[in-house]
Amino acid sequence: MIRVRVPSSLVVMIVFAACGGGQSGKSRTAAGDSLTERQRDSILAQSKIPGARAVGKAMRVADSTSAGIRAADSIAP
Repeated sequence: MIRVRVPSSLVVMIVFAACGGGQSGKSRTAAGDSLTERQRDSILAQSKIPGARAVGKAMRVADSTSAGIRAADSIAP
């Protein structure tokens, strides 16, 4: 079997694209679904599914980026 090494940054970008999707949350969720997208992603990140750790890493990167943006926005000129 031939194995191809995929850069982790590519995996993170794919996960972001898959999680974001460009649609509003209401159109993708079932009517009886009580979990938020973040809660579902968190559960997925803790699972044993191959590549699930990348979901957790992507969430941490997104949180870090958001925190940096908030910090930059709060600095007075």
